[in-house]
Amino acid sequence: MSTTSDNGDDFDLPAPEDAVSTGAAADSADSDERLKGLPRLLRYAKLIIDGSDHIAERLIAEVAELCPQLPHNLAWATSRSLEAALALADELDRLAAAQNEPVLRGVADSIRLVSLPTPSTDQYFELHRRVGKALVQALHVGARHANEELCSDLEAFTYGWAALPACTHVLPEMVSAASNAERLGYRMAEHRIVAAKAEIRRKLKEAEERRNTQKAEDRATTAEQQTEAAVDTIPEHHLVVARLSPEEMKNGKLKDIIGPLKNVINTALPLVLTPALHDARNALMFEFPYAVDVIDFALADLVGRTTVRLRPLLIVGDPGGGKSRFARRLGEVLGLTVWRTDASRSDGAAFGGTDRRWYSAEPCHPFLAIAQGRIANPLVLIDELEKAATRSDYGRLWDSLLGFLEVETNCRYPDPALQTNLDLSHVSYVATANSLDPLPSPIRDRFRIVTFPKPDRNDLDALLPVVIADLARERGLDQSWVTSLDGIEREAVAKHWPGGSVRRLRRTVEAVLRERDIRALRN
Repeated sequence: MSTTSDNGDDFDLPAPEDAVSTGAAADSADSDERLKGLPRLLRYAKLIIDGSDHIAERLIAEVAELCPQLPHNLAWATSRSLEAALALADELDRLAAAQNEPVLRGVADSIRLVSLPTPSTDQYFELHRRVGKALVQALHVGARHANEELCSDLEAFTYGWAALPACTHVLPEMVSAASNAERLGYRMAEHRIVAAKAEIRRKLKEAEERRNTQKAEDRATTAEQQTEAAVDTIPEHHLVVARLSPEEMKNGKLKDIIGPLKNVINTALPLVLTPALHDARNALMFEFPYAVDVIDFALADLVGRTTVRLRPLLIVGDPGGGKSRFARRLGEVLGLTVWRTDASRSDGAAFGGTDRRWYSAEPCHPFLAIAQGRIANPLVLIDELEKAATRSDYGRLWDSLLGFLEVETNCRYPDPALQTNLDLSHVSYVATANSLDPLPSPIRDRFRIVTFPKPDRNDLDALLPVVIADLARERGLDQSWVTSLDGIEREAVAKHWPGGSVRRLRRTVEAVLRERDIRALRN
């Protein structure tokens, strides 16, 4: 059953098969969907606005469906005259009253809407007024079912029709009333639309000017703050290693890279001060009594320096002599964070950083060492440098190191992941090697090279307390709980350790202590 409004307008479009049978091109699926829910009179008004074809044929099909074999409908379909159209509308009004079918009244008004000419005399004034009143009522109902653009078109048409009798002198007489209503409706609002557009343009321009002014002020404020921070807020013996703009910090591609490093980017990091060198020397001599010359060679680089920075140092010696441990303890005694890199498992791409284009992108190892210790001058230990891979698929570690070892380049190292220059000028590099032979000459030229000796039998008494302390620490025991070796135990160690490898000495002492523990359990 069709739903009707108070003025008799049906809210459903006619059946598609009826419209197609008359060739009504206006009955496209898109049009039907767009006009769904509008009163019939407004639907035909919108078809007129859109310039649709076969509007009259559409009405003829509707009348044929509602009142089959109606002679007046056949007469209008045959002659298409104004008189036949108005006669059909009158007959539909009569049938609507006789049969109590308000739908027919809506169809009658639609026929008048399509057929009436522009009112040049008073002949059709009442018919125009009737259709205008029906349009206003329909618009009041239909505005609840239409979007703003559709309401705008229908409003212009409705009030343009209502103004037709007063504006006949400015409208062409040979054009239908519906076409003139559309034209007049838009002319009625023409100057208001122009004024509204001008006001919108003015407000948009003012808003854009305010935004540009605010952006300029923000940029100036940011630049001023950055300048003040660079000059005034960096404390003495501190260094800003990495600087990134706020836009770069918010870059989605850098989120995973920057996340763990936020605390060391755009932050003044402390430089570890040089400790009392005699205390450092004594501590190292206690652990490495056989390497006094190496200790003095390494610490001589810090004489007169306020903060710790060692020039690149390469410690060469036979396996088992304690080179790696000495390098680590050197950094720890000086108060530095020690970052260890195994040269045999590293390549240039990993040590020097990988580009942010890659999924596995990460900054260079020296910057990771800085982030780990939150100091600007950590110690990077490169163990067994001579065993670095010689293939160049991902870049050789030896080649990558060159940029870090030169003062001219390490103070502005271009990190490929962060894509900014890093100040790595205070990072210390200590490498170990069993032999110099495989190392290329550019690497040898950039390191200070020192030979690390092996201990002999005469160093046993000096080494035993250190070895026992290390073993106690590995077991999680306080050193006081592990007593020194007695005479028999010392003789056993001396018998099995003729000197040389400290690793062999540790294994020997460990075996003696294990045997001591077993005897204690038996007793």
